[in-house]
Amino acid sequence: MKRSRLVFTGSGGQGVITAAILVAEAAVLHENLNAVQSQVYGPAARGGAARSDVIIADSTIYYPKVTEPNLLVCLTQESYNKYSSIIRPGGLLLTDTKYVKTERRVSANQVELPIYETVLKKIGKPIVFNICMLGVIIGLTKIVQPDSVMKVLSSKFSPALQAINRKALELGIELCIDTRPNQPFI
Repeated sequence: MKRSRLVFTGSGGQGVITAAILVAEAAVLHENLNAVQSQVYGPAARGGAARSDVIIADSTIYYPKVTEPNLLVCLTQESYNKYSSIIRPGGLLLTDTKYVKTERRVSANQVELPIYETVLKKIGKPIVFNICMLGVIIGLTKIVQPDSVMKVLSSKFSPALQAINRKALELGIELCIDTRPNQPFI
């Protein structure tokens, strides 16, 4: 595995930091990889800006910050406006169509999906928006296995919440089937 650098951005309360923690833990605990995760909150935990950096590698990681991500997730217009320029050439820029109006970035592969609207339509509860987004990432990148994420989710949530999280993760993987390339983006 090459070194993967991921940046999750959005608004406090959308679950971008939780999603970053989940993918990092899945890599370390169930994929035998090294990972580091760091986060930054805006002025308010809910509604303020949120960013989380994740590095996953099969070798030692010496620095925890990401400057040019292979994968950038922007779940608000503010985060897109602020961070879309940092994407590594050829990287993957993922946005949600409800919250972000994009401009074409020729140096990045842009994937725009109706993640939030799909969660509302198929599940009815926006609380798992971040888990569905994580499913999209897994479907597009193959960075970790879905079962690894579910094992981490199982250790953090009650059995009653595991079913809805599994459904959201699977929904995200299904959502990107038409956009999935022959080879993972990162």
